[in-house]
Amino acid sequence: MKVEDTVQFWFDVSCPYCWIASRWIKQVEKVRDIKVDWTPMSLSVLNEGRDELPEDYKEKMKANWGPARVFAAVKTNYPEKVDALYTAMGNKVHIGGRVASGFGGYDAVIKESLDEVGLPASLAEIANTEEYDKKLRKFHGAAMKAVGDEVGTPVIKLGKSGFFGPVLTRIPVGEEAGELFDAAVRLGEYPHFFELKRTRTEKPEFD
Repeated sequence: MKVEDTVQFWFDVSCPYCWIASRWIKQVEKVRDIKVDWTPMSLSVLNEGRDELPEDYKEKMKANWGPARVFAAVKTNYPEKVDALYTAMGNKVHIGGRVASGFGGYDAVIKESLDEVGLPASLAEIANTEEYDKKLRKFHGAAMKAVGDEVGTPVIKLGKSGFFGPVLTRIPVGEEAGELFDAAVRLGEYPHFFELKRTRTEKPEFD
């Protein structure tokens, strides 16, 4: 992977596996010369119309609209702040255990996180409007174009290749993070590689 290439990382702040992968990429930034383009996608958009989903999951999808809409606005108007806001909000949701359900469930987390990173408090109002839904769907659509629609979060584009994942349950650190990144890039360079997968046997840990 060339130095000038960018790692594009599409995320939904509610997903714990996406959070672990994002912290892995933050570790990679310390040991490899990469530039990361943090871009929102939306599990709420992805799961629209899927009536077969369990009711509790549908309630979580209702809550997820709020952060995703705010991230669409921040990506559009303050792109340099997306990384910091994702870190602030993700720490509250995953480390702080503030996973929400129902429309407006993340309102408090959004307001606190905007304040923490120095963004206008007025952005919180976007969470409960459709003002940035067109932008959000455009960002989400770019992720789907890169990898297809039979996926979740994260979606990562390494050079020219986009993939769903990696799905990790621990956060690699230091040179191990870099080595795993190198391996992912190498797989991505092979034009006929599509998928590695196995059943998850443990829950994610964020330490």
